[in-house]
Amino acid sequence: MSDATEQTQGEPEREPGARRVKVVLVDDHRMFRAGVQAEIGRTETTGVEVVGEAADVEQAVTVITATRPEVVLLDVHLPGGGGVEVLRRCAPLMADPENPVRFLALSVSDAAEDVIGVIRGGARGYVTKTITGTDLVDSIFRVQEGDAVFSPRLAGFVLDAFASTDSPPVDEDLDRLTQREREVLRLIARGYAYKEIAKQLFISVKTVESHVSAVLRKLQLSNRHELTRWATARRLV
Repeated sequence: MSDATEQTQGEPEREPGARRVKVVLVDDHRMFRAGVQAEIGRTETTGVEVVGEAADVEQAVTVITATRPEVVLLDVHLPGGGGVEVLRRCAPLMADPENPVRFLALSVSDAAEDVIGVIRGGARGYVTKTITGTDLVDSIFRVQEGDAVFSPRLAGFVLDAFASTDSPPVDEDLDRLTQREREVLRLIARGYAYKEIAKQLFISVKTVESHVSAVLRKLQLSNRHELTRWATARRLV
C-alpha cells in the first residue's frame, strides 16, 4: 500500500487473549493483495488473520461462504459484477444475527457514486488505498465491532446521501444504469477495447456491445467519445 506504515522492529506481540479478527481480502490485483497481507497479516502483532483471498465476484462469494470471516476487505471494481454484486450475493451472511460477516470497502476510487453504491449494498465502511497499515487494522476492528468507518472526505458523501429519506439520487442519469452497464461504462471511458472489456468481465464481445448500446441510449449519447467525456466529468474514470 502506498503510504502504509512499517512495523517497527521489536514491537511487542499482543498479549494472549487480545482481540483477533478473521479477514478475507477481495481485490483483482494479486500484488496488492500480497502487500495488504504482508502489512496487516502478522497475526501475533496485529491480531488480524487473513483466512482467504479472491480476485473476482465468483471467487469472493465462494471463499466468503466457506470461511465465514468476520470482516471482508472488498474492492469496488471487480470482474464479474463488482463489489456491489458480492454484497448482494452475501446478504444472508451479513444478516446472520449470531455471526454476521461485515464488509469494509478498500478501493482506489473516491467517487461519490462508488461510495454510496457499496454502502447502500450493506458495507459498513469505505476507506481508500492510501490508508496506512495501522489505520487499516484499526478500521477492521472497528467494523468487526459494528462501527461505521470512512476516510474523512468520504464521510461527507454518505451524510449527504442519507441526510433525509427524500434526498435525491446521487446522479439520476447514473441511476438509470445497471451495475454491469456502469462497469462497462468505466472501462470504455478508460480506453479499453471491446475484447479487453469482455475478458475483464468474463462476458462475450456481443454482450459488451449490447451494454454499450444500452448505456448510450439511456444517457442519450452518440458515441464512445461523448461517453468518455460524460464519465470523466463525473469522475467515474
